[in-house]
Amino acid sequence: MSDSTFLFARPSFVEGMARLLDFGGSLSEFNSSLTPEQADCLALRMDWRLIGQDFQEAVSRVMATQAAQEGR
Repeated sequence: MSDSTFLFARPSFVEGMARLLDFGGSLSEFNSSLTPEQADCLALRMDWRLIGQDFQEAVSRVMATQAAQEGR
């Protein structure tokens, strides 16, 4: 699980092409969980993980900018 799209299955290229002709939506898949609560928990965990990664990236950029300004 690397991003917050955990609940959605990622189709292969061939499945994606087949979905172009799937007017009834019969090829749509979702990752399943045992309970709605488990699905919510997993989705929230992934959302917060991504927020943490974004925050870490922002802090790193600010620190790099400050270091570059101090080095002038």
